[in-house]
Amino acid sequence: MITLSRLSGKPRYVIGAATAIGIALAVPMVGVAQQEAPAATAAASMAGAPFSFSGIVKQKLPAVVGIISTVDAPRGAQPQLPPGMGDLFGAPQDPRGPQGPAMAQGSGFIITGDGYVVTNNHVIDQASGIEVVLEDERRFDATLVGTDPATDIALLKIESDEELPHVEWGASDDLEIGDWTVAIGNPFGLGGTVTAGILSARSRNINAGPYDDFLQTDAAINRGNSGGPLFNVDGDVVGVNTAIVSPSGGSVGIGFAVPSAVAQRIVADLRDDGSVERGWLGVGIQPVTDDIAAALGLDAAEGTLVSSVTRDSPAAQAGLMPGDVILSLGGEPIDGPRALSLAVADLEVGSDATLSILRDGKAEDLSVEIGLHPSQSIAAADADQPSDEGTPRLGVSVATLDAALRSRMDLPEELSGVAVTSVQPGSAAAKSGLQPGDVITTASGDDIADLNALRAAVAASAEADAPLLLRVYRGGNYTFIAVKLDPTAE
Repeated sequence: MITLSRLSGKPRYVIGAATAIGIALAVPMVGVAQQEAPAATAAASMAGAPFSFSGIVKQKLPAVVGIISTVDAPRGAQPQLPPGMGDLFGAPQDPRGPQGPAMAQGSGFIITGDGYVVTNNHVIDQASGIEVVLEDERRFDATLVGTDPATDIALLKIESDEELPHVEWGASDDLEIGDWTVAIGNPFGLGGTVTAGILSARSRNINAGPYDDFLQTDAAINRGNSGGPLFNVDGDVVGVNTAIVSPSGGSVGIGFAVPSAVAQRIVADLRDDGSVERGWLGVGIQPVTDDIAAALGLDAAEGTLVSSVTRDSPAAQAGLMPGDVILSLGGEPIDGPRALSLAVADLEVGSDATLSILRDGKAEDLSVEIGLHPSQSIAAADADQPSDEGTPRLGVSVATLDAALRSRMDLPEELSGVAVTSVQPGSAAAKSGLQPGDVITTASGDDIADLNALRAAVAASAEADAPLLLRVYRGGNYTFIAVKLDPTAE
């Protein structure tokens, strides 16, 4: 069976177990580079390949780091993976269940001399402590600056008295299929491992999230490579290694990296204020098939079909209606739902854009003001909540369930509650096992329909000095989670 897997060396958990299995692989960072026989190297050069990647390796290896994160695994917790991602983290299964704090490992790279480090979100997700290990074996405690689960990017910060080795971003848009790529990372805790291959494909959608736009490479990458850099032949970072397709958990030459065109923009937003703003339209969408095109009287299957419009959303205010076919946004052609999602997310919140649509077979242009996604609005409101109210924070960002979110999360229509979009590492929610993708339906027995209801439940629980009992919908089933609020976390 072929499985799509995240690459960090995280532990495996068992439902209903008491604590977490701890796997600590603190291996010194030793540089290991692939080498070829002289004859093979000469032959490769004649075919247009470089004689050696040693120049890139010598310059860039010092800026590639190992990431070791400590996870306080609660009872019954399981790693949250995007749909289709298998649990191939490599930890042995213990029938007694998890046994205590666990260690997860991955890769990362330093992008500034003052210590900003890029990695994958899933490498440090729910970590209570993060350590960065340099190639020369220096170790630093890292601070989490911000994460973007939608693209699986996280930004860390380490402090040093001297300037740190760092890498530069390259232009992933300039890569062509067949171009050489070089991956450096920390597979299986070996540290500083270098592999090379070609760019196999662009714009891959592996159903890991709504903004999939991966580079595919056949450079060998394995568990522990997560968050490491993918370089071009100039030694610039063109991708962040994130996932593989594998029948066994090891490399078979199909790896995926977040393009630098995406990662660099996300990192800049995270560095600015610790969060990422994305444009929002507020529609449910689906492909235009040949049968749908014929039913609508269209000459060809093009654009993307609007299946629903969220009340009071930017789309609703612009006059968009179910049954409309969106052909372009801001003059850029839209060839399907994924193209629209990416295009809208890239637009600045508050900016105006023109939607070209087909309605009842006639072309129309609509002007729309791009909004901020509700999950980010709620997160911002939570961050703006005064800290002197004396109410402990739960440590989550949530979104109300609209048609678009239900469709994206594949939730039943009758389900009511708020969806957890992110969990703050080390928070009360994280320690209790809440995960992104959970839907909180009740708190202390009361139905939860919005952020205000959840805040009220948290405040009431804090006043009673009792754990907050949440009923959570996860993966088609309901479960109860008791959150012990931290009175010092306001």
